[in-house]
Amino acid sequence: MSESYSLPTEPEGMVAALLERFNSGKVGAMMSLYAPEAVLIAKDGRTITDHTEIAAELERDLKLGLPLKANARHVFVADNIAQIVLDWSIDGTGPDGRHVHIGGSASDVVRRGADGLWRYLIDNNQGTAVRQPA
Repeated sequence: MSESYSLPTEPEGMVAALLERFNSGKVGAMMSLYAPEAVLIAKDGRTITDHTEIAAELERDLKLGLPLKANARHVFVADNIAQIVLDWSIDGTGPDGRHVHIGGSASDVVRRGADGLWRYLIDNNQGTAVRQPA
């Protein structure tokens, strides 16, 4: 049985859509949040444009099997573009039995498509954090 996830009709709905999809554990559900030309900023600061590579980056965090918590701090909207600043964390015991604590303050850019639905253009989950090469 296939699960269906709706995309938000307002930029403020991106956080709920992100939480629903991430916590499903399904990378395919996550990828539907991304516009075809979307980029993901990797933890080491690289800009990733290939959706297969974006999926692989997301899969690393999904494989932890831990819930994502996120709270929007600001949503700034200009017509069909919005910036979302959100605080997020993943906490718990990972599959290897070790404690996991990752998180940050994201600075994401989303856009309303011709269909009226919002999707990521830029997924920058570390915001302005200084990046270290992998």
